[in-house]
Amino acid sequence: MASEVKMYDTTLRDGTQGEGISLSVDDKLKITEKLDQLGVHYIEGGWPGSNPKDMSYFEEVKKLSLQSAVITAFGSTRRPGVTAEEDPNLKRILDSGVEAAAIFGKSWDFHVTEALQTSLEENVHMIYDSIRYLKEKGLEVIFDAEHFFDGYKYNQSYAIRTIEAAQEAGADCIVLCDTNGGSLPSEISGILTELQRDVTTSIGIHCHNDGELAVANTLEAVKTGAVHIQGTVNGYGERCGNANLISVIPNLQLKMGISCLGEEQLKQLTEVSIYVHELANQTPPNSQPFTGKSAFAHKGGMHVSAVLKHPETYEHITPEKIGNERRVLVSELSGQSNLLFKAEELGIPLDKDNPAVKETIEKMKKMEHLGYQYEAAEASFELLIRNGIGEKHEYFHLDHFKIITDREKQGTFTTEAVVKMDIQDQSIMTAAEGNGPVNALDYALRKAIGEYYPLVHEMYLSDYKVRVLDEAEATASTVRVLIESSDGKETWSTVGVSANIVEASWYALVDSIRYYFMKHEDRLMKNETTVFHPEIGVRNH
Repeated sequence: MASEVKMYDTTLRDGTQGEGISLSVDDKLKITEKLDQLGVHYIEGGWPGSNPKDMSYFEEVKKLSLQSAVITAFGSTRRPGVTAEEDPNLKRILDSGVEAAAIFGKSWDFHVTEALQTSLEENVHMIYDSIRYLKEKGLEVIFDAEHFFDGYKYNQSYAIRTIEAAQEAGADCIVLCDTNGGSLPSEISGILTELQRDVTTSIGIHCHNDGELAVANTLEAVKTGAVHIQGTVNGYGERCGNANLISVIPNLQLKMGISCLGEEQLKQLTEVSIYVHELANQTPPNSQPFTGKSAFAHKGGMHVSAVLKHPETYEHITPEKIGNERRVLVSELSGQSNLLFKAEELGIPLDKDNPAVKETIEKMKKMEHLGYQYEAAEASFELLIRNGIGEKHEYFHLDHFKIITDREKQGTFTTEAVVKMDIQDQSIMTAAEGNGPVNALDYALRKAIGEYYPLVHEMYLSDYKVRVLDEAEATASTVRVLIESSDGKETWSTVGVSANIVEASWYALVDSIRYYFMKHEDRLMKNETTVFHPEIGVRNH
């Protein structure tokens, strides 16, 4: 087993073959810079012979000041019946101006005869000629032995013959590909062990995830002698994806003692994972190992109690080593430790002997039984804790509200909300129109409050989500409304639950405003405000 391996990233080529993944040239350039900062050794930019976008990338990437990554072009061996010098695909690789190329060729006889529809002997010549030609032009050449493991299982001697041809032609590295993603770790290690008796060139591994074993197979290959690792950020790729470098790297470095990246670079792993998700317009899975939001999140009371004493009781690595962080969640499963941890995190003085701890836990469990969920609504949870210890941040009280929706002859709808509030010993009634009941209610509430607390004009609703909790009840179902609010600098989330969607929205809206007022109570009392938000349509005070 080697003490160091080379990381080869193919997110920009193989990763974009995944369903729903599309990257512009600008996206690819940004990811290139991020991967270079991370310390990836090779970045496969694309297939210059396949489309104009990839060729444009190779032109633009020359303008970047990369620190260490080698930009690599991808392509196939020459076509049957032509020389390497005549092949347009190989010519485009040379035109791209790269210093390294990854050339794939068939190692499974079935693919040679059925997909390429050429002879086994011609395929061997195609591999040899292509590598020989690019080496003569001064390129570093990586040979991707496509379908190698399947080919080895069905025709061992021919599969070996293809990589011997690559070795004789001068390939710098021979990458064994589990292209269909169906091999088991034991098969990977067994075949690599046998193969190393015949191959002296450096061996690499390229695994797909169809059996959900791409990471395991990659690690097994390294254990058996592979020194070159191919994969993608977040495991993007065709069908079920490729080996996820975001999981491969920390497993190799932190658990197997094999050097991949520098210690400080390793801390960028979570940032890079999220960055690529965002550019690819993908929602980062909370449960993604290592870098997901939930990877080091603890919910059960006993778990939290143990983790706060000794993190290793429920954490396989220290999250900070890869740029992630520990999180403690609050729910009906929470115990005293969860509440105390969150209180400390929020800066709320709370002693374990305080009766409010037990009372707040019981209150929280009752609320969650009704359908509340505080994991994604920490502003509402903080208000719950503060209420539990006697901090009543009540700046206004509802008398009543009503929503009126009219449908006119031409089919248009108009919605008006009327709100009556008690504010500073005054009874205030206001009305406002909106494009729906919640929008109208939001405007009317702000209009009433704004006369006394102009600070409300600084904040606005930035996201609104509704989830039906008991679908079997159809239109009588209880719903949970999650509202995200912002002042342009920070965001916070609140929750409301009811069988009436407007009532649930009201609870979440009121919590949102109460939370913001609480956080800026010193300014609130001075009637300060600094921001006019055009969506609200109210002038500064």
